Amino acid sequence: MDQATQAPAAAPETQAPVAPRGQAGGGGHQNRGNDRRRGPQMPQEEKQFDERTLHVDRVARVVKGGRRFRFRALVVVGDRKHKVGIGISKGADVTAAVTKATEVAKKHMITVNLYKGTLPHDVTAKVGGAVILLKPASAGTGLIAGGVVRTILEVAGVSNALSKSLGSTNKTNTAYATIAALDSVKPASDWITRTSEKAAKPKAAKSKDS
Repeated sequence: MDQATQAPAAAPETQAPVAPRGQAGGGGHQNRGNDRRRGPQMPQEEKQFDERTLHVDRVARVVKGGRRFRFRALVVVGDRKHKVGIGISKGADVTAAVTKATEVAKKHMITVNLYKGTLPHDVTAKVGGAVILLKPASAGTGLIAGGVVRTILEVAGVSNALSKSLGSTNKTNTAYATIAALDSVKPASDWITRTSEKAAKPKAAKSKDS
């Protein structure tokens, strides 16, 4: 017989066990490596104020060498409850201008006196050539306003109101006129009515007699 036929048959090779995913093995090491690279995920903090950019304009300054361009941003900031403010600032780029304008708006915030999500009375304000009229509205009406006025009312927390622009359409003057109108709103406790006048007259008469 040949030597090849006399050689014993080779033992069958045993297959190495495959490690499940997530445990020791090639795949597990790769997953852990990816987790290390990503790092711990930090929870995102909720913004305290609602920040919106109303208008961005490019302005130029003429110098000896030519024109130097910058950007001017108009931003409104509010907490959607009772506080709102606007700011305007310039920067070398749009991001810088918006950031600076946001800081200015946060420093000049006003508190708006609201009544059940609307204004307690009619109010009118004028800044430059812009004249803004704001009127209260019943529940479910929504904001009947457009452009800059609507955005400011939303950020201030006004749910129902009517508005009318009676003058210039300049966005900067319109924004400042809207803020002036909201700032001049007085709560019902400060109203001078006929009842309050009658109550004040007897007191004045008694003081004269005495």
